[in-house]
Amino acid sequence: MANLHMVREHGLSLTAARKAAHGWAQLVQDKLDMTCTSEPDKEGERISFSRTGVTGTLRVTQERFELDAKLGLMLGAFKGRIESEITKYLDEMLASGQDPLAKLAGKKGRAS
Repeated sequence: MANLHMVREHGLSLTAARKAAHGWAQLVQDKLDMTCTSEPDKEGERISFSRTGVTGTLRVTQERFELDAKLGLMLGAFKGRIESEITKYLDEMLASGQDPLAKLAGKKGRAS
């Protein structure tokens, strides 16, 4: 079993950070068949996600995103790639101050 732990500081408002986290949750639900649940906590929000072979949480606070995940045996072999994709998404979002998934949503032609 492989573990992922990632922390990214951000300069977004808590509202914008939550919106980005919800965009990420929608993406993993649509593309990776994850089940996601969201609940506010005392510092921001906590999104729990799971599917066969992975469970984890994404915590959103005023200052940072913190992701913890446990990958099962099969997905553990792809830990580097998974970590790379998550890092890419967070870095793009933080560099632009916008959710990079918004571009993808526009291309799909789907209503939000």
